[in-house]
Amino acid sequence: MIGCGLDFGTSNSAIGIARGGEVELAPVEDGRTLLPSAVFFDDDAAQPVQFGDAAVAAYVGQAEGRLMRALKSLLGSSLIDEETSLAGRKMPLTRVVEIFVRHLKRKAEEFAGAEIADVVMGRPVRFVDGDDAADARAQAALEAIARKAGFRNVAFAFEPIAAAHHYERTVEREALALIADIGGGTSDFSVVRVGPERRLRAERAQDVLATGGVHIGGTDFDMSLSLARLMPLLGHGTRLVEKNLSMPNALYFELAAWATINFAYTRKNEREIAALVAIAAEPTKIERLLNVVRHRLGHRLAFAVETAKMELSAADRAALPLDFLEAGLALEASRAEFDGAIAAQIDLLRDAAGTCIAAAGLKPAAIDTILLTGGSSRVPAVRAAIARAAPAAKLAGSSDLLSVALGLTQMAGLRT
Repeated sequence: MIGCGLDFGTSNSAIGIARGGEVELAPVEDGRTLLPSAVFFDDDAAQPVQFGDAAVAAYVGQAEGRLMRALKSLLGSSLIDEETSLAGRKMPLTRVVEIFVRHLKRKAEEFAGAEIADVVMGRPVRFVDGDDAADARAQAALEAIARKAGFRNVAFAFEPIAAAHHYERTVEREALALIADIGGGTSDFSVVRVGPERRLRAERAQDVLATGGVHIGGTDFDMSLSLARLMPLLGHGTRLVEKNLSMPNALYFELAAWATINFAYTRKNEREIAALVAIAAEPTKIERLLNVVRHRLGHRLAFAVETAKMELSAADRAALPLDFLEAGLALEASRAEFDGAIAAQIDLLRDAAGTCIAAAGLKPAAIDTILLTGGSSRVPAVRAAIARAAPAAKLAGSSDLLSVALGLTQMAGLRT
């Protein structure tokens, strides 16, 4: 029997198989085990659906079609019940997610050389903050999608618990660990008792002392940086001459969020923006906004912001080249500006970490280790904030982008 662990992430996804006591992640694109969570629907190509980096390349190469990204973030919102227009026809967004999950399943089966019926899927501690019913609906939607994609038996595990399970293989003594999984769409925290004698237990409920999470992640950092530095070039925060009103905000927020960029590309928006050019105090900026919507450049803006965010995790300054929008147009963002843009979100992450420790009935000094995982844990302000929740703990890192997938697969192996 083959066990399968599936980490369907907001930004990246991975899938692994467990058999005969061995755990391996499946190659999902050009031999790599990590796949960007992106789907491109090409209007004209012989290969109408592309995934991962190939999907992004098709979009950047300006193929006619639609790029879908940050699909997981739809699960916790009302948008999951919406439809999108693809190649002139309407498709439910749940079907888009199903196509992506089915692709991962097929890649794992090609690697295993056999059908895979059972899966342990990761899920955030909270799909939806403060609404248990909505959170349950989000998991039910993901389970239904997994079954439609061909899995017959679907189990779920909290993503930070999976990361803890993988990390535990490296520990030599028992410890109390705060697991901080800072992903693309959510940030999850767990206080877990780890140790060499515990790692082979299939049932670990008694070792999980507390869990918590907030619906904040890397895509929110992208949005904040975009609104603070990039969208002002398109008129965000400027005035209309008539009645001295501000430019409407809704479209800027739509373009700054990965999950809603496609909703900005409408004829109605084009007509309304064109009308605003004539009454704008800074019409050149509004003309740029019109160009973005008319030529569907929102994702390219988002990629520029995301790249700058990643560069600012290692450098004090990052460039945002915008030649695709206007010849010679460019921006520069500083680490200080980025930190300022995400300051409120960082405070919420620190508070969530502290709340999780308190929910375990512990003082911060009782935490031995903070395990940081997830791509967004690389942001220096994130690392510093979570470290403040347990100042005496040592910071540990694992395979940032693959620890959850490996942990889920190990957990699946224990079930077979």
